[in-house]
This record gives sequence, structure tokens and C-alpha cells, in this order.
Amino acid sequence: MNYNNIISKENNGITTITINRPKKLNALNRETIQELNQAFDAANKDKNTKVIIVTGSGEKAFVAGADISEFADFNVNEGTSLAAKGQDLLFNFVENLSTPVIAAVNGFALGGGLELAMSAHFRVASDNAKLGLPEVSLGVIPGYGGTQRLPQLVGKGRAMEMIMTAGMIDADQALNYGLVNHVTSQEELLPLCEKIAAKISRNSTVAISAAIRAINANYKDGVDGYDVEVNEFGNCFGTDDFHVGTTAFLEKRKADFPGV
Repeated sequence: MNYNNIISKENNGITTITINRPKKLNALNRETIQELNQAFDAANKDKNTKVIIVTGSGEKAFVAGADISEFADFNVNEGTSLAAKGQDLLFNFVENLSTPVIAAVNGFALGGGLELAMSAHFRVASDNAKLGLPEVSLGVIPGYGGTQRLPQLVGKGRAMEMIMTAGMIDADQALNYGLVNHVTSQEELLPLCEKIAAKISRNSTVAISAAIRAINANYKDGVDGYDVEVNEFGNCFGTDDFHVGTTAFLEKRKADFPGV
């Protein structure tokens, strides 16, 4: 599929989705959000894709935020709809994909950019990365899940400070906070993500999807994550991957998982 604002390529089981609006520092507008939804959906349905990496074009920015020019004159109803549609199309959508998503954070990840990175299952940052949620400096709050996911990742107090001050933290501080898993050079960012993705790809895609659902259940109101874990664990016993994996272990060889 051809896109105006993103590039999506699959290679060796890894689909890399690159947000490609360098003149706008890869800011998210409505068209880009729609295209990202389509690209993530296509990659998730692609049997060849075992892991998705999302990143930004160039060396300056992952995503420098939302395209403010699109909503500066919105009213209450329009603003509410903007957040709801965005969360449904992209941010919640990515978080709940059955295919693992790694955010390769190169440069600025601000506002909607950090919210997109936090929607991924985990994050790797380049050493020049700057991360923050500056929305209150514009008279608004994060609307794409930032007030929910940031406290989950860094704790309530740190999230309150980051959001209230509208400040940025650097990659090392993000690593210290637990906001990113690894920090590396700009040149090694994608290779490191690909190395991690390759390790993931060797494991059962069925089991990984189940693990994603179980982990996410812990953060959903009214859902008992332990019950979800028990059910997902039990369901694994009915899969071909379970039988292939356990047989390979007992026979002291590597498993070649069929993914069903």
C-alpha cells in the first residue's frame, strides 16, 4: 500500500513503520494517524511479520507532537472527538495489537509522539532523544493516553511532575525512570531494535500474543489480570506451538513454531 506520510517495509519477519514528515518533525496529523492505523493493521495481519518497529524519519525527531494547526480552533465537542478517535484508531489500537511493537525513539518524542511511543509494548531510545508531554503549556492536557500510560510506566509522582512542568527529559533520565528499556547511539538504534526483534521472533507468536493480552489486562478497570493469565495459560495447551515447544525442549533441540 502507498502512503503519503509513512513508509512501511517488511524484512526478515520485521516490519518497520517510519513516520515520514521530516519538514514537520514527523508531527501527527489526522491523515498520518489514519495511515498508521492501516499500516499497523496490515503488519499485524501479515503472517510473515513477527515484530513491528515504529520510528521517525531523519535524526531530529521520532514524533515532535501533534499537528497543532489542525485543532487550534476546535470547540469542546470537536476536541473530545479528536481524542476519542485518535485513541481508538492508533494509540489503544497499537497497545492491544497481538504483534509486539517496539518504538525506536530517535530524537524528540513530545506530546502525541511520546504517547505513541508509550502505546508500543516497549521503547528503545537514541542518546539524543528528548521526551516529554508539553500540552499544559498550550492550555490543554495530553489526550492520547498520556495521563494514563505515563504514570503506569514511571509512577504517579514523576508523571505529575513531567506533565505539570511541561518539561523534557533526556534519554538517560528516561532510562532511569523506566520509560525506555535501552539507550544507544543514533547509528545503533535500529540495529539494536532489530537484534531484540530477532530474539522475539524465535519464540512462539501465539504465546507472545497471549502474554500481551494478560499483561495489558492488569491495567484495565474491572478486569482481573490473574484470571486472564490463568485462561491464557490454559488456552496455550490447546495450541500447536505448545506441543512443538514442549516436544523440542524434551528432545533438547530448538523449536520451529508454526504460529498456531
